[in-house]
Amino acid sequence: MIQEILIVDGYNIIGSWPELQRLKEIRLEEARDRLIETMAEYQSFSGMKVIVVFDAYYVPGLGGKYLQSKLPVYYTKEKETADELIERLVTVHIGRRKQVYVATSDMTEQHVIFGKGAFRIPASELLVKVRQIRQEIRRTIDTEASPKRNSFDSRISGDIRDQLEKWRRGN
Repeated sequence: MIQEILIVDGYNIIGSWPELQRLKEIRLEEARDRLIETMAEYQSFSGMKVIVVFDAYYVPGLGGKYLQSKLPVYYTKEKETADELIERLVTVHIGRRKQVYVATSDMTEQHVIFGKGAFRIPASELLVKVRQIRQEIRRTIDTEASPKRNSFDSRISGDIRDQLEKWRRGN
């Protein structure tokens, strides 16, 4: 079985998705948190291991790896770009029985990760996948939430049901 790993260029995605872009204008931290929640949901439902990378340029002194919503979230060290960290993570994770994807719309980064053997997912394509998964989750919840009739008469044969009905009516 092949393990699929998705490395997400956090600020690139925030800048590309309309909802997160609007949220970023109000409060960057809220946009980051929303992306992390969305990717945690995506990881849970898709089965892919998801890693989110943020550039420390926006969060000085926060460099390192954190676990948020059961999702590894990396902040670059000072004077390190998100692209450099993503390239390093691709190198670490690429291998037999592993398929690495990088979600970014940065063309330069896409060419570099291709050279390392990873695949790209443009921000717009990831948004489509996230929306599809949300629809699947809603359908699953609706299906499980809809009451299913679990009656006794649905499990017995027609002959027995007819006989029981006759008895009930006193015949």
